[in-house]
Amino acid sequence: MPIVQQGSVNTTALVVPDLYVQIVPPQNLTLNGVPTDVIGVVGSASWGPVGQPVIVASMADYARAFGPLAARKYDMGTQVAAAVQQGAQNFRCVRATDGSDTAAHITLPLTSFVFTARYTGSLGNAITAALTPGSKAGTWRLTVALPGVQPEVFDNIAGAGAAFWQALAAAVNAGQGPQRGPSAVVTANAFGTTATPAAFAISFSGGTPGSDGAAGVTASNLIGVDVPPRSGMYALRGQGCSLALLADGDDSSQWTTQAGFGLSEGVYMILTGPAGDNIASAVAAKQSAGLDSYACKLMFGDWVWWNDPVNAVLRLVSPQGFAAGRLANLSPEQSSLNKPLYGVAGSQRSGAPGTGQSTSYAAADLAALLQAGIDVIANPQPGGAFWGVRGGFNASSNAATNGDNYTRLTNYLAATLAQGMGRYVGQVINADLFRRIRATQLSFLQNMLSQGLLGSTDGSLPFSVICDTGNNPPSRTGLGYVQSDAQVLYQAINQKFIVNIEGGQTVQVQAHALGAALAA
Repeated sequence: MPIVQQGSVNTTALVVPDLYVQIVPPQNLTLNGVPTDVIGVVGSASWGPVGQPVIVASMADYARAFGPLAARKYDMGTQVAAAVQQGAQNFRCVRATDGSDTAAHITLPLTSFVFTARYTGSLGNAITAALTPGSKAGTWRLTVALPGVQPEVFDNIAGAGAAFWQALAAAVNAGQGPQRGPSAVVTANAFGTTATPAAFAISFSGGTPGSDGAAGVTASNLIGVDVPPRSGMYALRGQGCSLALLADGDDSSQWTTQAGFGLSEGVYMILTGPAGDNIASAVAAKQSAGLDSYACKLMFGDWVWWNDPVNAVLRLVSPQGFAAGRLANLSPEQSSLNKPLYGVAGSQRSGAPGTGQSTSYAAADLAALLQAGIDVIANPQPGGAFWGVRGGFNASSNAATNGDNYTRLTNYLAATLAQGMGRYVGQVINADLFRRIRATQLSFLQNMLSQGLLGSTDGSLPFSVICDTGNNPPSRTGLGYVQSDAQVLYQAINQKFIVNIEGGQTVQVQAHALGAALAA
């Protein structure tokens, strides 16, 4: 009684009389949508790996991986903090440097033994290392500490002379087994040290403020390179980001490069103009750059005042983190328009808190910006006196594709199909394959409809999927092609709400109007 997997035996060519049991795998005709809350952030930091995406969910995670916020331009943590205040909690952070970054280090007195911080940056100066007697007689214990990180303890290191120092370096670099892995803070090199071990307590040095590699960072460093090992923006490839920003990257010459990346990866890139920009120059810069793409959201260079909780100062920061954080905390069919932003204390146009200045945007100002495909953070909003994104537009000039919702919903659909429909490649082309392809997509779209991501104003079905012999003739399938055609109607955003009211002593009011409205 052979038990086989379906498709592993030719059931039309059996010879031996027997019972053949085939395991038929359950049909999976559903798709689970990809996350739409992942924000990629590229910028400078005072610690951490360079050019490598790191998963961050909170500011505590960020501090452990990259150190504290720095009150300077291009600081990655500042944008993460602004996004966290909007409810974002899923980041892929990439540190960028100008190449001048160095690692803190220390050479033990009277030896050639060297400890080096695992990562470059000034935070390495806060590392301490102490050698004390171990738990077992005749052994030593090394404790490595960095503020904000659990101290690392390497215990029961034995040996004398060169053997001890080699054992110490091996413990730090390779760990001491499953429960005490290698150090995530330092590396060690014995360099042939033969001195007699003695207790010590040392602090690292050499990680000066300039060692962060942040002083000379430019938009080019944030963009990075697209060849292995990738760096900067290109390190975000394949990370599943739905939104991304280059912290304070206000160089218009790099905008279309970011747009190209956004299109290729299905990422909504949040751009910004330079601080203190004016409307005319912003419009001219966008036109000069040739930026006209739904893959980007260009924020006007009216930077916002923000209370930095780490450095205890009121700082002027770019609007990118606020816009990205707000979008990440919204379903993809939603717009950032008229949604409250948190943590904004003022803007360059409205004035810093306490200055007494209070200037809002005139309708003509907003019209000039929004018509050019440039969004802005402003107060008031249509819904009241609060800070928010004023337009909900991307950088496209096409009215059919220039909303936040178009970019995010299109990217969501495309990424979900790309992740889930590949299972059908390599299967036999027949009517059953057509049926399963269509059923899978219809099931996913129906789930979106039931959850409110799709809809229509008249209640009709807002999607259709065709996959049959009509769009797959034998001349195509015979060459190995299968085509599925789907149409999806997005829900529009109420941007221009018109309320008509007729009042006056001569108005003729129909008596049934109120009752009919209430009944409806």
